[in-house]
Amino acid sequence: MSDDPSGESRRPLFERLAALLLRIPEDREQLLDVMRQAHDRSLLDSEALSMIEGVLRISELSAGDIMVPRSQMDVLDVNQSIEELLPQVIAAAHSRFPVIDGDRDNVVGILHAKELLRGCVNGPVRLQDLMRPAMFIPESKRLNVLLREFRLNHEHLAIVVDEYGGTAGLLTIEDILEQIVGDIEDEFDVDDEVDYIVPVEVDGAGAGLDGRANGSAGPRDPCCRRWRVRGIASLRLFNEVAGTHLSDEDVETVGGLVIDRLGRVPQQGERLEIDDLSFEVLRADPRQIQLLMVEQPQLQALDERAAAR
Repeated sequence: MSDDPSGESRRPLFERLAALLLRIPEDREQLLDVMRQAHDRSLLDSEALSMIEGVLRISELSAGDIMVPRSQMDVLDVNQSIEELLPQVIAAAHSRFPVIDGDRDNVVGILHAKELLRGCVNGPVRLQDLMRPAMFIPESKRLNVLLREFRLNHEHLAIVVDEYGGTAGLLTIEDILEQIVGDIEDEFDVDDEVDYIVPVEVDGAGAGLDGRANGSAGPRDPCCRRWRVRGIASLRLFNEVAGTHLSDEDVETVGGLVIDRLGRVPQQGERLEIDDLSFEVLRADPRQIQLLMVEQPQLQALDERAAAR
């Protein structure tokens, strides 16, 4: 006899999903609840649910929420020669670059690296002759609207401007798609895995000796070792670097371990203790942890803690 007298498992996937949706959701949250119920009933896998959540989320996000800030933009100056620009283009390894005229607030066009290569092959050429017009958008531009405009206009990069007309940052079509499908990396994006875990030395003022803030609001314990760790760093490598024995039976990455212990994706600034290690979330989005600060007490500090107990 069948273990499923209702015949539910034999019904086509579309029919089962349609039956679940017969209760018409009244708002976005109810729709998401229905999708999560479909996931719980194995009508949707985790990847499909995550993508659906991403599609719904981009209609709530604006360009200012995910743009690359102006300070982190790789730009080319129209007044430089092609010979001067080539090392910058090669080092940055982007396919498109904003071109400025002396100042980041004065973006005069977009240069495709492919056009620069053609210019070098075909003989002397001016950068002005290779540029294409730049697309400018306000910080308030909704991502779903921008994605449609990118597709219709065959654009891949837009310059985000603030209310005063100054450059606030830039945004690419890939940035929007990553909100739906997660990080998109090609062979040029992948760094050596060892670069995922960077030791951090801290001075008494709470700033890294490299001059950058360490992400904490308060002073650091001088008896700790610290690492700035990408969420996708493997637990295996972190155990080798830190001399720890974090379990990697259920998850493979440091970010995955933190999410597994919390039971959810944490927000920026949250902290968690795991096996005498302190994990602070420096950067995260609704889908994953991107960057962590991990602290490990030195042996002396551990002995003092044990004695205090």
